[in-house]
Amino acid sequence: MKVLVVNCGSSSLKYQLLDMNDESVMAIGLVERIGIEGSRVKHETMGKGKTVIEKEMASHKEAIQMVLETLIDSNIGAISSLKEIDAVGHRVVHGGEKFAGSVIITEEVIKAMEDCTDLAPLHNPPNIIGIRACQELMPDLPMVGVFDTAFHQTMPKYSYIYPLPYELYEELGIRRYGFHGTSHKYVSQRAAELLGKDIKDLKIITCHLGNGASVTAIKNGISLDTSMGLTPLEGLVMGTRSGDIDPAIISFLMDKKKMTIEEVNDMLNKKSGVLGISGISSDFRDIEQEAKKGNERAQLALDKFHFIVKKYIGSYAAAMGGLDVLVFTAGLGENSPESRLKICEDMAFLGIDIDEAKNNIRGKETMISKDNMSVKAFIIPTNEELVIARDTKSLVKMLDKSL
Repeated sequence: MKVLVVNCGSSSLKYQLLDMNDESVMAIGLVERIGIEGSRVKHETMGKGKTVIEKEMASHKEAIQMVLETLIDSNIGAISSLKEIDAVGHRVVHGGEKFAGSVIITEEVIKAMEDCTDLAPLHNPPNIIGIRACQELMPDLPMVGVFDTAFHQTMPKYSYIYPLPYELYEELGIRRYGFHGTSHKYVSQRAAELLGKDIKDLKIITCHLGNGASVTAIKNGISLDTSMGLTPLEGLVMGTRSGDIDPAIISFLMDKKKMTIEEVNDMLNKKSGVLGISGISSDFRDIEQEAKKGNERAQLALDKFHFIVKKYIGSYAAAMGGLDVLVFTAGLGENSPESRLKICEDMAFLGIDIDEAKNNIRGKETMISKDNMSVKAFIIPTNEELVIARDTKSLVKMLDKSL
């Protein structure tokens, strides 16, 4: 079975074509600047090298059409015909309480996705646009929706409920949902495999650290708590997002700075985080470079980030009654030895101590803890596309049996 995985952003589209007989990647690519001047496709077919195609694409439909044409191109493509694709798996950011797992996409499912748009206004609309475009271009193929929020639907009520009037949860669904679920699911399962243990016997903390970042406590294989909340704004300090703040700051700013709620929301989501503290960039690589030059605000941004991640690790270890495994993943988690070392500094009392030599690596799956420590720390590159493809394969096979 061949599965095409599609991840639509507001002006971008990531894709992979996987052969699920051996879970190998046949082709991978990124469409950038959809609807913006200078749009292009960065494509790689395994064994044929990388290609960049410059072409104006005004819509996601045009982008997906371009992807399909590229996949069957006789020179740079991975397949000879679109008939070789058996199903399409879509990443969907927010599924609310309606989805505790991946589902075959129907009109009812799309309506439920639309109902969650208020909770993920930057993410769900392009996800839905991508689904609609694929349905139009590949009308006979089964489509599967894989939700970032689904993995966290196992959280107990005391974990996800907010201390607000209870009717706000009943009427508006205001609660913690969590995100990056496919990433946390993959790396936690992979950690158990590497240790040769049943995930149901482990207490794991996974740190998905990038421009968007979250930490999850996984006890006995299920999500117990996670740092992101109703929206992806809550939790850690991020690239441009504030993470946890005193909620009274919002009304204080509206009063003192005469800001509208829209302006405050824009500031918290797009102008805060390490960008706001450093005044330099939302890219941790830029901030690390400036910190090495002696820039105090750049160093302060890094110190704040490391401190908050450390606090979440400590609190989640307490919530689970201990810790067996710590995992770092995503752009920063996989590629910043300095951040991993700082986050784990002075945590030997908890069983965490990083071996500096092992830790001096980027983007490779490896254990980085000292051999004698009770907590095994890993770098595990995330593979959300493989999770989506696996769920798609499983559901399509079940669908075939029911027909």
